[in-house]
Amino acid sequence: APGGEAASKLDGRPAPGEIGFVFQEPTLLPWADVQGNIETPLRLLKRPIGPEREGVKSLIGQVGLTGFERALPRMLSGGMKMRVSLARALSTQPSVLLLDEPFGALDEITRQGLNDALLALKATNPVTILFVTHSVFESVYLADRVLVFSPRPGRIVRELSISAPADRAGFRFTAKFAEQARSVSAALADATEGK
Repeated sequence: APGGEAASKLDGRPAPGEIGFVFQEPTLLPWADVQGNIETPLRLLKRPIGPEREGVKSLIGQVGLTGFERALPRMLSGGMKMRVSLARALSTQPSVLLLDEPFGALDEITRQGLNDALLALKATNPVTILFVTHSVFESVYLADRVLVFSPRPGRIVRELSISAPADRAGFRFTAKFAEQARSVSAALADATEGK
């Protein structure tokens, strides 16, 4: 019986490394430096690190951590730790990236910076992103589509398309952003009231 990637292709399961995941907490290895944390998924997949090193260096640069490659997690701010977590999730070049409220515990300025970093990463890494958030504003800023869930049991009750420019710099301050945020807020209110 085939195993590993071949089996995944036959039974419809994603191949190892095809899905990246960013948790609510950065979940970094405390004994590993920034580079080591980002390389961890590659090591777990038994990929040779040498050929992957340039990709790791590129990710470190893309998330704004050049110069911090040898820093341990205890030396990093919350936002920097989340940047490491993002880079780690992308290190295997996944086709799907799942993010579970990754910026919820961060201050607003750091959160907005990470929103911009995520958009920049998406522009340079061909990946489909599923981002879970309770922030209406974050959903409108990041998404092409917003799915609104009902409370228990959680089901998709509305889908809203977001109309935004490819370059979203300044988008938060436009009337179009405010209008779409109102639409998402209304859909969310309807969902929680069971409408």
